[in-house]
Amino acid sequence: MTENPLFRPFQLKSLNLKNRIVMAPMTRSFSPDGVPGTNVAEYYTKRAAAEVGLILSEGTVIDRPSSSNDPNIPHFYGPSALAGWQNVIHDVHQAGGQMGPQIWHMGVMDNHRSGWLPSTPFEGPSGLLNPETTNGHTMTESDIADSIAAYGRAAADAKRMGFDCVEIHGAHGYLIDQFFWEGTNHRTDQYGGKTVAERNRFAIEVIQEVRRQVGDDFAVILRLSQFKPQDYTAKLAKTPQEMEAWLQPLSDAGVDIFHCSQRRFWEAEFNGSDLNFAGWAKKITGKVSISVGSIGLSGEFMAAFRGESSQPSSLDELLRRMDRGDFDLAAVGRPLLADPNWAEKIRENRTSELKGFSKEALSILV
Repeated sequence: MTENPLFRPFQLKSLNLKNRIVMAPMTRSFSPDGVPGTNVAEYYTKRAAAEVGLILSEGTVIDRPSSSNDPNIPHFYGPSALAGWQNVIHDVHQAGGQMGPQIWHMGVMDNHRSGWLPSTPFEGPSGLLNPETTNGHTMTESDIADSIAAYGRAAADAKRMGFDCVEIHGAHGYLIDQFFWEGTNHRTDQYGGKTVAERNRFAIEVIQEVRRQVGDDFAVILRLSQFKPQDYTAKLAKTPQEMEAWLQPLSDAGVDIFHCSQRRFWEAEFNGSDLNFAGWAKKITGKVSISVGSIGLSGEFMAAFRGESSQPSSLDELLRRMDRGDFDLAAVGRPLLADPNWAEKIRENRTSELKGFSKEALSILV
């Protein structure tokens, strides 16, 4: 490699990035009553000022009564929350950064540890939290239509407010992913089916509505995962052929960038190839892809909740795969959560100054 591929510029539609480092969406729960304050704006602005190419916000929920299970998760609807996000994007732009909100509906969730509950029961394709547990109601076709419209409104607001792109959260066992997964989608109407290609319909209609609201020139990102927090071994697509049947219709519906979540980015998705999830998404669709999963750290994210610490690790394998063209962008989570200057330190080769990550970092905004 003659140059670090992380620091090549990137341009696509509404995005014009100075490098290929993406701040991954990470739930922080620092927005009381759903409203992000000045502390949230400062948190993102620090990263924008310190060489992060693209910031993707923490998940921010759409306008459905039970889209969130946590009163401190930010909303992306309503005058107060949108005013808060307007301050965020203003400050990020002033610092020279680019940013998109991750728009989110959690679907059927566990009750929050605080005891707080939304005003209506959780909703999902079949009311299931996991294949064995019900904790919500089955969405009617009217619920589905209203949810699709709410995704579209959030995307339209993001564009109107001056954000540079929008990401749809379709991963990690939340609403869209609950439609994808046979374990939580037992529907017998047009939103169900025996294959992931058949269970794609809800996601396709969300993407189409988002695209209709933002137009052709605004970048739309879709975050996907094979694994679920409920089941790390789950695979929506067990073969490259199944992955093509899943991803190609999503691409055709209007996705510009696939954000492919793995617990460990270096793990091969299928036997017979060392391509990871992001590598396969790019190979299948020809679209831009983002790789993510334990980049720059020795341990994976969920272990942090069990009290396991992680130490800085080499980026050589990431850079090798990027230089080979497997994927286009790299999303970094915990290193940037703990250290707003991580990207700057990487660019300047200040590796001795890199920080590890511990569970305590989750409890503060720095």
